[in-house]
Amino acid sequence: MTNVQSMFDSGCAVPALSPQAGGAEQKINPLASAKGRLRMAKEQPSIPISALFEVAVALADRADAEAILILAEVDIDWPTLNRMARRTKVIAASHLSELNQAAANNEVPAILLDNPTATLQDKLTQALLEAVAAEHIQPGSAVVAIYAGFDDASLDSVSVIRLNERLGKLTARDLQQLGINVPLDTLKYVVDLAVEIGREGREGKPVGTMFVVGDHRRVLENTRAAGFDFVKAYPRRERNLADPRVREGIKEIAQLDGAFVVASDGTVEASCRLVDTLPVDVTMTTGLGARHFAGAAISKNTKAIAVVVSETNGTIRIFQNGEIVLRIEPFRRAMKWKSFGGVGTTRSSDEV
Repeated sequence: MTNVQSMFDSGCAVPALSPQAGGAEQKINPLASAKGRLRMAKEQPSIPISALFEVAVALADRADAEAILILAEVDIDWPTLNRMARRTKVIAASHLSELNQAAANNEVPAILLDNPTATLQDKLTQALLEAVAAEHIQPGSAVVAIYAGFDDASLDSVSVIRLNERLGKLTARDLQQLGINVPLDTLKYVVDLAVEIGREGREGKPVGTMFVVGDHRRVLENTRAAGFDFVKAYPRRERNLADPRVREGIKEIAQLDGAFVVASDGTVEASCRLVDTLPVDVTMTTGLGARHFAGAAISKNTKAIAVVVSETNGTIRIFQNGEIVLRIEPFRRAMKWKSFGGVGTTRSSDEV
C-alpha cells in the first residue's frame, strides 16, 4: 500500500536569495491566468535559474539523486540546463502546455500538471507519481526539485525529496497495471473527483462515497439499487465524467448512500448502488468500515477498480483485486515551512 502524502520522506529547502527591491511586498493574485502569471514573471527581477540549477546539481551529486525535477512557471533555457546537468536526468512539469512543449523539444521529459491553483505538494505529488509511472525515475530514489515556493511568479526554492519505502513498493509496472482494465484517463477523472469530495465534502459536511470503475456489466450484476437512480435514462454523453457539469452533479449525489458504477469510457452507468456480491477473504486495516470492505469485495469478484472516499477523514483508497494499491491523503491547508536554519525541512501541515 502506498501513502502518497508520506511519500515526501525528507526535503532540504533553500529560501529566496534576495528580497523584493525597495522592501515593498508585492502580492500576486492566485486566480490570475497562467499566461498572465508568465508575463508577470518576465517583468520582475528574480533569481537566475542557472544559479538555482547549480545548487540543484550540487545537491543531486551529494544526495545521489536520480533526477532534477523543475516545476516550470517561466520560460527556461533548456539547452543550457541540459549542459549544466551533465549526467543527471532533468524532468519538467508544468500546467502550461507551451512550456512543456519547449522542454520536450530539447529532449527533456515533460509532465502536464492538471490544476494551476493546486497546492505545491499536490503538484509535486502528481509530478512524481507520473514520473514513476512513465519510468523517468525509479521508486525509492531521490529527486531534487526546483519550484516556486514563495513567489508564484518565479522559481526560488530547491528541495531534496526522497521517495520513501512505501512508494518503493509500488513500481511503475504496478501503476501501469491499473490501466490494463480501465484507461488511465478515466481513472484520472475518478480519482481527481474523489480527491475533491474528500477534501471539500459538501456544504461543510464530510462525505463518504465509492466509485467502481470498469467491468460495469459484472459490477451491476453484483450490486443492487439502494433507491432512486439519479443518472438513469440520461443520454450517455450527459453522464460522462469528462464533462465538468457531470462531475459537479456527482458531488451532490455523493451525499446519498451507495456507489457509483462507472464504465471504462468514463460514463456513469448507475448511482446509489449497494454491493451485493459473494463474500471474500480480505485483510483490512483496523478502523476501516463497511464501505471499504465493499470496495475490496467488488474489486475481488470483478475486474473493476474501486475508489473509496472515507467519510471520517477524506482519505481515498484504491482497491484492485481485493487489495489496497494506493492511498491518497487530500490536502486541506497550505504548506507549513519549518527549520530554516540555513538548510531545513518542508512538511505539509496536514501531515499524519
